[in-house]
Amino acid sequence: MNIVILGASALATAQRLKALYPQAVIHGLRGRADGAERHYDEFGEHLRALYRADQPLVVLCAAGIVIRSLAALLAEKGAEPPVLALAEDGSAVVPLLGGLAGVNRLAREIAAHLGVTPAITTSGELRFGTCLLEPPAGYALADLQQGKRFVSDLLGGETVRIEGQAPWLEAAQLPVDNAASRIIHITPETRPAQPDELLIHPRSVAVLIDRPSADLPARLQQALSTTNLAPQALACLLAEKSWMANTELHAAAAELKLPLRFIHSTSELPPEHHAGDGLHLLLSEQPLDIERLGQRRGRLSVVGLGPGAAEHMTPAVRRALDEAEDLLGYDTYVKMAGPLRADQCLHPSDNREELQRAAHAFELAASGRRVVMISSGDPGVFAMAAAVMEALESPQSEAWQGVELEVLPGVSAALATAAKAGAPLGHDFCLISLSDNLKPWAVIEKRLEHAALADLAMAFYNPISKSRPWQLGRALDLLHQHRAPETLVVLGRDIGRPAEALRSLTLGELTPEMVDMRTLVIIGSSQTRRFPRADGGEWVYTPRWYPALTTD
Repeated sequence: MNIVILGASALATAQRLKALYPQAVIHGLRGRADGAERHYDEFGEHLRALYRADQPLVVLCAAGIVIRSLAALLAEKGAEPPVLALAEDGSAVVPLLGGLAGVNRLAREIAAHLGVTPAITTSGELRFGTCLLEPPAGYALADLQQGKRFVSDLLGGETVRIEGQAPWLEAAQLPVDNAASRIIHITPETRPAQPDELLIHPRSVAVLIDRPSADLPARLQQALSTTNLAPQALACLLAEKSWMANTELHAAAAELKLPLRFIHSTSELPPEHHAGDGLHLLLSEQPLDIERLGQRRGRLSVVGLGPGAAEHMTPAVRRALDEAEDLLGYDTYVKMAGPLRADQCLHPSDNREELQRAAHAFELAASGRRVVMISSGDPGVFAMAAAVMEALESPQSEAWQGVELEVLPGVSAALATAAKAGAPLGHDFCLISLSDNLKPWAVIEKRLEHAALADLAMAFYNPISKSRPWQLGRALDLLHQHRAPETLVVLGRDIGRPAEALRSLTLGELTPEMVDMRTLVIIGSSQTRRFPRADGGEWVYTPRWYPALTTD
């Protein structure tokens, strides 16, 4: 969900709403809503982009502003996401669009949370206290167009009788008459609906798959046809845990838009089943509680936060953080990953416990949880992605192989510092860590010498620390043998964080005392140059061209 505000006056209500929907993201107009999590520059354009992406929208402003912003798009879509207008002070909740996408349900939830009455205008819902065209979770309407005619008949004065189990209808104010000619049928069976009935299918069928294949969707449709079950009655696909990483199985679930659950044995399943073509259709008398059936595939996302500022974090990383149940990483980086929810489990650890941390992450993900491993910068640049791969290559458990693993890139410290300075890495460059914790110093010296001889720009990570006070001095001694004293240097400390500091100087001026562990050091090539900025500073860049070599 996206909560869109125009200014700081709506922020308090937006934050109250976020307490109800912790994974919601607050979007604010740049320069007017500094407390928002994401910022936009033009209200209408931003709202339309979210709408086109089928993103649920709660907009804290006058309903007319929202309507005018989205009006041009309404003819483009056959269906729309929920769109609500909410008064800045939370005093009014107005559902605008998405009647079949749950907008009235959202309006009631938000209104109850804020202690107000929602402005529901849907006639059927006002009369009957429920929306027959949008059954609750666990049920699906067979035919929307017939449903519209059926509800119209009831609004016109017709009575109805109910056949089948649907506890949610018992609380509704329907005109029930056991002798009525109009019928609501609750059944998993498929058949053409009669003109005087409304078919609603309980999602009470699970499919156990013995043999995944590329034609799985077609096989499933055939099995449903043979057993006279409606596709809308399907609740999920099931498979044994040995198939957890099978691509054909996941492709079929995505095509069918069904959740996928994994089981140890069939003892976990409903007792009745029908076999056919490697498929077992399992029927329950009630809609299936998917969360209590087997286990979902766990996911481990290895992410990079970027240099520190929220605007430098990629949307994919923010989404992974929002969806996470468990977050692991060096304590400082876990704290930088906010805002986080109270129900998320944090597992901060020492920065030197990388392989243990990776193993812990895999164990959590193998149990079906959504896990995020946090690095600063980019996770693949001297960070946790390599440690995770190392742990997976020699796994302590076969279950780790079934985990969905993804590496999401971030803005590395070298790129963040270079961007602040201008473009000192604008030509060929290399990244070198001066830490000899995981590789011999002799290897570092050799690489430094070759990079210097090749006239590459260099970015130094882990340049100096209390336990390694001499390495940077030794590295500078080596560079002085191959680079002129006037070679340009950029020092970036805490770039992207509140205390950031940037400095440009020459190799001849640089001393180890100017650098600490939180400083990124860029050594320019022979072609790196600088020139004044209009604000009194200076730009540093390395041209994309290189002078041609001359021969005698």
